[in-house]
Amino acid sequence: MLPYIDFHQITDEIAAFAYAANALGASTDELKLIFSFLLSYPLAALLKRLPDNNPKLKNCFIIGVSVLYLVGLFDLWAGLALLVTDALAAYLIAAYVEGPYMPWIGFVVLMGHMSVSHIERARAASPSSVDITGAQMVMVMKLTAFCWNVWDGKQDQAGLTDYQRDRALKELPSPLDFAAYVAFFPSLMAGPAFDFADYKRWLETSMFDMPAGSDPAKAPPTRKKRRIPRSGTPAMINLATGVAWILAFLQFDKYFNPAFVLADKFWSYKLVTRIFYIYMINLVMRMKYYGVWTMTEGACIMAGIGYKGVDPKTGKASWDRLTNIKPLGVELAQNSHAYLGNWNINTNNWLRNYMYLRVTPKGKKPGFRATLATFFTSAFWHGFYSGYYLSFLLAAFVQNTSKNARRLLRPFFMTPDGTQALPRKLYYDIFSWVLTQATFSFVTTPFILLTMSSSLRAWSSVYFYPIIGVTLAGAFTASPGKKWIQSKIKARSTRPGMQRVESMDHLAGATLGVPSDPGKEFDEMVDEIVVEVKKRRGSKGVPDVAELRQQVKENLFTKAKSEGGLEGIGIAKTQ
Repeated sequence: MLPYIDFHQITDEIAAFAYAANALGASTDELKLIFSFLLSYPLAALLKRLPDNNPKLKNCFIIGVSVLYLVGLFDLWAGLALLVTDALAAYLIAAYVEGPYMPWIGFVVLMGHMSVSHIERARAASPSSVDITGAQMVMVMKLTAFCWNVWDGKQDQAGLTDYQRDRALKELPSPLDFAAYVAFFPSLMAGPAFDFADYKRWLETSMFDMPAGSDPAKAPPTRKKRRIPRSGTPAMINLATGVAWILAFLQFDKYFNPAFVLADKFWSYKLVTRIFYIYMINLVMRMKYYGVWTMTEGACIMAGIGYKGVDPKTGKASWDRLTNIKPLGVELAQNSHAYLGNWNINTNNWLRNYMYLRVTPKGKKPGFRATLATFFTSAFWHGFYSGYYLSFLLAAFVQNTSKNARRLLRPFFMTPDGTQALPRKLYYDIFSWVLTQATFSFVTTPFILLTMSSSLRAWSSVYFYPIIGVTLAGAFTASPGKKWIQSKIKARSTRPGMQRVESMDHLAGATLGVPSDPGKEFDEMVDEIVVEVKKRRGSKGVPDVAELRQQVKENLFTKAKSEGGLEGIGIAKTQ
């Protein structure tokens, strides 16, 4: 470890990081992490200035800086060994394991190893300390994607999607290129993750080629003989924005402490005040993530790897290749799809492209198995705190309720042809925004409190209002009231020949592993069970699909009543 990073062991003199941490009200490790993000900017600027024709020098520079961060700043010698072990395992699996199970073997090995780290972190019970788990989570995304990219390179390219062909690796990269990809320091500790194909194109500078047939005069400006466009201004904008979010977090965290919602005094406040306080602790916690992800994206932009070509509308370079968060998209979201879709974007992409679409046989649409696999992958990837699973489970039902409500209510605030908003739609927008923000603040509170007992206590302080709302909405959509509203919508609609087109949701995947329609997933689960049973036993004695669904529903309702549970959650929606 570098000298004067922590408390001086002999004179007990407060070191620089500890002094600043005390002044700002943050932990020493958190301040070190922010310092590493800040340090990445000048180092990324230096990386960009290394000769384009010397990729080995760039690779060595990247690896050296990452070792400096892990060992010099955080004294994570064991963490460094862990990352090297994961990277070596993935490389050897991709190189020597043959057959269609190669990517899955890599997935199981990497996820299993990370699960051990999650368990150790939970046992340590020190959420504010920096360990290797964060970097390992980023690495799992990169390495599992790498295994799939190698596998895709061995397949008939005609059978791959455009995305898969674009990232397929037809030959194994050199160990040095691979090591630098894994250790890319601007995104080492907190992401964003990206595929090896992106790194290789950045390293070889083919990422900055102008499309065939385009005017070379419209190429973004560069300095001297460098091919990487000038990226200082957009990078510094990200830096300033990220620092502002971090400073806001440090200030507001003093007034909105998650621990307060567990105190007896919290119950003495009015219900509206308690709901607002829970909303604020979630907003303040999001500020930290906004700051971290914006800063790390900015460092990637400074290095040049955030380049995404020339924006056809503005004619200027676009730098949003690795955007991981859209704060306004989250904070102004009026429905669950927008809320989840603008959060942790790269993880969404990873789950969709390397789990949701991979567990589905070719020629078939993703169904129950794909959603279930994605859900558990997302949950395991995040860790094993029980609060995570509470949030994921409730979010699935909230997302389904939100989708149904939008379909049934929004048409009444639009013109009969559905093309323009009526003046009263302003009230719909305001109401849906307030409802979305208040609901998801409740849903994500367990992500902050982590434990089951703390989460349920916080939820009980606001009388479980979203759960009650979801239950009532589920009961309504199972009643004749839904068909009555649908008939009103149909009666006022003037769209000629309006037909419902097939949804493309099956290509988008479950956002962050959260099923978009639990009721539909239930039906698909029953369908698959019936098909599997018929294959194994023949059709004799096997009930048909509709009969089996009804039997399952009746059994679940009977069990829920006998145990005093909440009737209708999820199952009522499928009727």
